[in-house]
Amino acid sequence: MKVTVVGAGAVGASCAEYIAIKNFASEVVVLDIKEGFAEGKAMDLMQTASLNGFDTKITGVTNDYSKTAGSDIAIITSGIPRKPGMTREELIGINAGIVKTVSSSLIEHSPNVILIVVSNPMDTMTYLVHKTTGLPKNRIIGMGGALDSARFKYRLAEALEAPISDVDGMVIGGHSDTGMVPLTAHATRNSIKVSEFLSEERLEQVAADTKVGGATLTKLLGTSAWYAPGAAVSGLVQAIACDQKKMFPCSALLEGEYGLDDICIGVPVLLGKNGIEKIVNIDLTEAEKAKMQESAEGVRKTNGLLSL
Repeated sequence: MKVTVVGAGAVGASCAEYIAIKNFASEVVVLDIKEGFAEGKAMDLMQTASLNGFDTKITGVTNDYSKTAGSDIAIITSGIPRKPGMTREELIGINAGIVKTVSSSLIEHSPNVILIVVSNPMDTMTYLVHKTTGLPKNRIIGMGGALDSARFKYRLAEALEAPISDVDGMVIGGHSDTGMVPLTAHATRNSIKVSEFLSEERLEQVAADTKVGGATLTKLLGTSAWYAPGAAVSGLVQAIACDQKKMFPCSALLEGEYGLDDICIGVPVLLGKNGIEKIVNIDLTEAEKAKMQESAEGVRKTNGLLSL
């Protein structure tokens, strides 16, 4: 099992680290455009192998996609964050160009690859990959929902004063502060609805805190988070590599599911050796349906900024 991570920044390096530590991949290739950067990250990570007990080989390369040949799964983390004075259109234009180049280069050397998109705006970049690569829709996956759900469970456990292993919950919708739809009505603690333990007001606060999870961390850190995104990606990669048929909310191309068409947005899917094995339909409350439609409108608005 060969996995490629494009982008050796904090998120990309965390992806490589968590994948390697889980020891299910034979090789992880980390690629970056900055001379020597990926090589340095790979060397540093390899020097933890004896300490962390993994045998996965980690290789760093500078912009040489031939070294990614034969990858089973590739993760696209490359792109730039929005800078002061930069419009959303400018950000999308720059990142769209990067993601198109990266995805086509990966497919050229690994025609059977499954792509996991992390670059922002994530749902729109996932949609772009669908529209420009011609890959089957099961082989293009946006990571966002897996991360958002992990943040939701963290906030639920915090509110319940419970071990996080007691808690289960899911976030669907767009991967943005306004687009997330935390499914509070479906969240449980050991199969008991959390509404049995928490007031409606407290649950609303949990949902609100979840939706600004990324922004909260950016304010505290001065940059985007990397540990939880890396862990989320590694969970998706392991589910595919080990054919686990595990359920995660991911950005997937919808063709009528949830009343939506021609859009990539977060919904529960089963992940296995073929990538997205199945999109899972769940019954939403009327309020959740309305929020999902509102989220989709926001994603479509962002998609409209693409030059396809």
